[in-house]
Amino acid sequence: MQREILKYLLDVQESINSIYDYLGSKQDFGVYKSNKLLRRGIERELEIIGEAINRILKFDDTIDISNSRRIVDLRNWVIHGYDKVDNVIIWG
Repeated sequence: MQREILKYLLDVQESINSIYDYLGSKQDFGVYKSNKLLRRGIERELEIIGEAINRILKFDDTIDISNSRRIVDLRNWVIHGYDKVDNVIIWG
């Protein structure tokens, strides 16, 4: 596997771990919904995940990543449709 792809996979893993760190063990939607800083932090990590997946697929579109299109679409929605971001969808 190419070095760039491995770097992007590491970025995805780090962002996933960061989301779990931000949420803590309780993972409470009420806390998420009421904490703007938490929401924005998680949205940023989702942007990174989506961009990394997009770059991986540009290197090699034969790599099978479950729901890759949905991940990239979520990234685009969070960035370009920032005013329409739905907390329930992000939480899901």
